Amino acid sequence: MLDTAATSSRTDRRPLRQWQAAALDAYEAGAGKDFLVTATPGAGKTAFALALATRLLGERRADRVIVVCPTDHLRTQWADAAASVGVALDPTLSNSVGPVRTDTQGYVTTYAQVASAPMLHRARTDNKRSLVVLDEIHHAGDGLSWGDAVAEAFGPAVRRLALTGTPFRTRVDERIPFVRYEEDGDGALTSVADFGYGYREALADGVVRPVVFAAYTGVSRWRNSAGEVVAASLTEAGTRRTEEAAWRTALNPRGRWVPHVIAAMDDRITHLREHGMPDAAGLVLASDQQHARAYAKIVEKVTGEKPELVLSDDARANQRIREFATSRRRIVVCVRMISEGVDIPRAACLAWMTSYRTPLFFAQAIGRVVRARRPGESATVFLPAVRPLLALAAELETERNHVLPPPDPGCDDLDALPPPERSEPGEEYEALDAEAEFAHVLHRGRAVTAEALELTEDDEEFLGLPGLLSPEQTAVLLSRRDQELRRRTGTPTDSSGAEPAAWEQAVVLRREVNALVARVAARTGEPHATVHVRLRTAVPGPPSATAPLDVLAARRDHLLAEL
Repeated sequence: MLDTAATSSRTDRRPLRQWQAAALDAYEAGAGKDFLVTATPGAGKTAFALALATRLLGERRADRVIVVCPTDHLRTQWADAAASVGVALDPTLSNSVGPVRTDTQGYVTTYAQVASAPMLHRARTDNKRSLVVLDEIHHAGDGLSWGDAVAEAFGPAVRRLALTGTPFRTRVDERIPFVRYEEDGDGALTSVADFGYGYREALADGVVRPVVFAAYTGVSRWRNSAGEVVAASLTEAGTRRTEEAAWRTALNPRGRWVPHVIAAMDDRITHLREHGMPDAAGLVLASDQQHARAYAKIVEKVTGEKPELVLSDDARANQRIREFATSRRRIVVCVRMISEGVDIPRAACLAWMTSYRTPLFFAQAIGRVVRARRPGESATVFLPAVRPLLALAAELETERNHVLPPPDPGCDDLDALPPPERSEPGEEYEALDAEAEFAHVLHRGRAVTAEALELTEDDEEFLGLPGLLSPEQTAVLLSRRDQELRRRTGTPTDSSGAEPAAWEQAVVLRREVNALVARVAARTGEPHATVHVRLRTAVPGPPSATAPLDVLAARRDHLLAEL
């Protein structure tokens, strides 16, 4: 067995971030048996937990460390991190094996394993004075049986450290064990952290990278159960049902939205690699395995390089993640394997090609690309310009004391888009196509569109360097690249000099109208939606996604007159 005194001495020489040191001081100042730390994804919760573990082991206040985490992959990641500070944790210990190996100082397990054999883990906890680390403790509320099992298994622990990436709410009848709550006035309970460290603080400290959200719109077309062809823009879908159908159609791998956005992310990776991040990589998040496989083929076609494909039913999934984290490959495509806690520091771009939309999954996924390694790095998230995702992005940017609500009854923890509405058995919608175009950059909760700014060649060269361009300049550059991206992704263009087709003219006019609406909104301080409503009153007709050319031209001219 390793010498815990030597471990403590060795670990104490490792530099801690300021927040980690402050959290240790707070623990020593007033911690009882339980201590909850809320720290933004990417801030270094694992390092803090291990610093505390080595201190307690070295001072003989604990003799064993038990880490409980959400997934099997994280078991290995925790064990590797512990080994780097001299603590031996077994990530392979199963429920079929009784005692903990004598040549280790503890083990790493999952919430599912604890739920299947709580008394076994209780015996292991009771056998030695144990520090139990509950990573992403909100998972203990995934079901009453899980919470009960965690309470049963780790009741005898001498110390319990709970970790989470964001505050959370819990229903009164589904309390998570070892967490203090306060009433929120809406019939739920809000977790109370003993120490908190948010994204804004982490960004100011240089602990995480700044995030740029690049939103892409476009018109989706689908056939509904009545046989009618419907067209709607992601940003002007109108009703929630239409928005969901447009979103679902945009994510269809047979359309043009997905390859266009993948090309945009690949372009960003190239610029990052040319300007200070030579190993920059991107993540593509898919809704299911079928889409993930299709997206992987699109990535290979667009970039010329086969991506890493990580699927949960692949026996080598965890190994593939580890290999990608240390390789020079550009893009990994996955479903849920790369979410909370998975550490790929070189990942700096994320393509949100999933219908998942819960605050928890969004925050955890964004956390995969914000882990800072050195000053000057930034992260870019490419996402559909739909209201649910833009609201989550704005919430993350402004950090308005956001607290995760409890999941709605009947929904899973991801809240994927519901299946299409069916009028009769066997009838359902059919995705036809979806075009993509850059909409805006989200900066400090506001949409920054491509204004008519003058940019030098040096400006364009410096896009890969964060902080040197304004959000407005970044938006212009991303917009300018749309034409090149259309060529790369096979979107038809007409170079013969002939008059463009009517649908192509409509695309250009819609883009002009949207840009002018943004300029009017910036000048008047009105929301974009208000300007759109006023415009449709002044120039009557259908929404822009389905408006004829004469209506679009009239709306453009009306907006120009306002300016």
